[in-house]
Amino acid sequence: MSSALEDLLVRHVDAGTVPGAVALFDKPGEEVEVVVAGSASVGGPPMPADAISRIQSMTKAVTAVAALRLVESGRLGLDDVLVEWLPELANRRMLTSPTAELDDTVPIARPITLRHLLTNTSGYGMAVVESPLQRAMAENQTAAGPEPVSLGAEEWLARLSELPLAFAPGEGWRYHHSFGILGVLISRVTGRPAGEHLAADLFGPLQMTDTAYWVPTEKLDRLPAAYRLDDTGLVETDPAAGGFYAGPPPFDVSHAELVSTARDYHRFLRMLVGRGLVDGERFLSADHLAQLISDQVPTVAKTPDSFFPNFWDAMGWGFGVGVQTAGPHAGRYGWSGGQGTDFFVDPDQTIGILLTQVELGERTWSLLGDFQQIR
Repeated sequence: MSSALEDLLVRHVDAGTVPGAVALFDKPGEEVEVVVAGSASVGGPPMPADAISRIQSMTKAVTAVAALRLVESGRLGLDDVLVEWLPELANRRMLTSPTAELDDTVPIARPITLRHLLTNTSGYGMAVVESPLQRAMAENQTAAGPEPVSLGAEEWLARLSELPLAFAPGEGWRYHHSFGILGVLISRVTGRPAGEHLAADLFGPLQMTDTAYWVPTEKLDRLPAAYRLDDTGLVETDPAAGGFYAGPPPFDVSHAELVSTARDYHRFLRMLVGRGLVDGERFLSADHLAQLISDQVPTVAKTPDSFFPNFWDAMGWGFGVGVQTAGPHAGRYGWSGGQGTDFFVDPDQTIGILLTQVELGERTWSLLGDFQQIR
């Protein structure tokens, strides 16, 4: 007999929402369920259970834990001023309003801290309302989108720092860019690319053997094709075993996003639900874990132009994760990736992970919405 999770994936594969998917469901007291459906590419071989997927913004939770471990080792403080490592952030100016002209600025009221980066309140981020800042970010290649990064970490941060902040740190919320800056910060504090540090400090101890910023040659047969949906159906944006994540990137990607598998990401989430312990050893403090999975954004920052319409009605933001603050899933934390990936953790420690490789849009959102209702 098929499960509700299997029925869900097969239904969406048959409907053409995605060519294939891997999903994992872990409910306390029950055997972990891993379901695979469809193919790794349209007309291609079956999707493997160990598919290495472009997880995009699911990276943020991982980067947050890496930063918190640097805090716990005494190398950073949550409220430290960061200009020692990020001199590009010194003497910042901010717009008098988020839609003001780029030269209509004043000095920021306070410096950017690690806490601001973790909570997306640094003043940098996606401009979702049409404005001079939005146009400038598109022109200098710092706007966020579904495509991989087009600039190396140093050049990306240099160009971003040419622009004013949308608001004073701590007084607004904008998605995404704070975590790119966080990756650069981790690289500079540790003296090595973020990927090397994460491999040694997180992926090794957590046995996340397939998680990295790119896929090595010997594993490329497990990298599915990537797609977007338009009026004609699925349009390939990256071939199977190819594209930006296939092999070493041409520049430092400390500001970029990871690839991973359902198994690897499950090990990461098991550390979180295990109260920050790994094999009985402390990996993340209880205090930092509590902050990571609870709403940390001040009310003043939850403005209507922050993100999607009505985003804040039942949602908060911790350190790298969204936190549901009301409704039937209150207390659930998790987040999605722009390439059609998703995870959630419920207060009862139930874990759900979904990995597809189709850009988020109306139809992929419907799949994620159905997945979020799995019991």
